[in-house]
Amino acid sequence: MQKRMLGRSGLEIAPLVFGGNVFGWTADEKTSCSLLDAWVDAGLDAVDTADVYSAWVPGNHGGESETLIGNWLARQPAKRGKVTLITKVGSEFSKEKKGLSARWIMQAVEDSLRRLRTDYIDLYLSHWFDPETPYEETLGAYRKLLEQGKIRAIGASNLNAQQLSESLQAAGDKSLPRYDVLQPEYNLYNRAAFDGPLAELAMREDIGVITYSSLASGFLTGKYRSKADLGKSVRGERVAKYLDARGARILDALEQAAQSLDASMAEVALAWVMARPGVTAPIASATSLKQLNSLLRSVRLELGPAQQALLDEASR
Repeated sequence: MQKRMLGRSGLEIAPLVFGGNVFGWTADEKTSCSLLDAWVDAGLDAVDTADVYSAWVPGNHGGESETLIGNWLARQPAKRGKVTLITKVGSEFSKEKKGLSARWIMQAVEDSLRRLRTDYIDLYLSHWFDPETPYEETLGAYRKLLEQGKIRAIGASNLNAQQLSESLQAAGDKSLPRYDVLQPEYNLYNRAAFDGPLAELAMREDIGVITYSSLASGFLTGKYRSKADLGKSVRGERVAKYLDARGARILDALEQAAQSLDASMAEVALAWVMARPGVTAPIASATSLKQLNSLLRSVRLELGPAQQALLDEASR
């Protein structure tokens, strides 16, 4: 498996990351463990989760995804060295348990380490911009964790170009560790937030980029063509916003490209993200071995100039 350097983080990962948001939601523990086994056995390595996953599920409180991953590692400790664990801090558990204050980060990291059953996290991400906490405070907390060996690298999710630039300035001014990885939402439909100033800044500063929602909540698989299709999945309600003329145009282009490559639409959509300038790896989820095998095929799929141009124009 061809690995890619994740910016200046010192981490090297395969060009596709497993999205652990499904663990404890649409994938139970037995299924989750079998998927993780197949993922690592196929030569892929990075797994993305967050402390809050999957609090949105009735009866859950957050931490379910990390707990399932930790249970899997506890049963097969030899696989810890084969996995790049990515988790996040900053989403709200309660009024006292949220944001990027040093106090909460130092508590939250211990909670994540306990649930993951490991003594270090490979990549620790600030989940959301926190307007109430100065960058210096957050980065100062991360410096302590890096020095303690509890985390190996840091990054941020959901920052815009101005916020990322300000964080880099603060790190430089105060001699603090900087965000070496960015995790933006990015796919064929949602391009505007990353393409342009944010992508240019990431490339200029050699920041690794791991994209989330790379299949637009499943819309880019072609499963949802009309409102009548939204009931096919528990994620269907998240797809309604894509059912417009532009969405239909993108699906048509995806279908055409997929047929020419003898691939699925999801495989083509992921291959497009993997080939984008500045992107290290997209995140994608699977809830069955059939879906996972399709993800694996996307890593080996190469888009030709004609397919690239077709998708670029349809999604512009």
